[in-house]
Order: sequence, then C-alpha cells, then structure tokens
Amino acid sequence: MNTILAAIFAVLIGLALSSSTFAQAPSAPPATPATPATPAAPAAPAGGEMKKEEGKTNGTKAAKKAKKAKKAKKTEEKKMEEKKMEEKK
Repeated sequence: MNTILAAIFAVLIGLALSSSTFAQAPSAPPATPATPATPAAPAAPAGGEMKKEEGKTNGTKAAKKAKKAKKAKKTEEKKMEEKKMEEKK
C-alpha cells in the first residue's frame, strides 16, 4: 500500500514539474514591425575572424604591464607569507 501511494505521489510531482518546465507556445504569431529593424552592428567577417579593434582595450600594453606587476606583487606576498609560516614551525 505504501509503495502504491509513493508511486502515485511521484507521478503527481513529475506531472506538476513537467507542465511548468515545458511551456506551451503562444497561439498567435508575434506582430511584425512596420519597418524592418536596422542592424545594431555591422555583420561579422566570414570565418569568425576578428577585426583589429575588437577585443582590445584602451592602453593594452599599459594594462598588461600593470596586470603583470600586480600579479608579481601578489606572488611575492604569498612567498613571504609561506616563509613566515615555515619559520613559525
């Protein structure tokens, strides 16, 4: 009796979750705009190639240099902390 009730309960929970997961498509098609939309950005080059300007930030070399210096400082601090921990042991 308990297994039958557990199975029915599981089926009910499954139906409740599946009905909320798979939403029904709207019956009416969306309204079309009066004028066609203009593209916000020019089309990407064929083959997925990037333009020179894409992916670059202002002052790329300076940013890389600053990031590298920050990383070096951080690793230096970690090494110093490790040395202090070893000395305490």
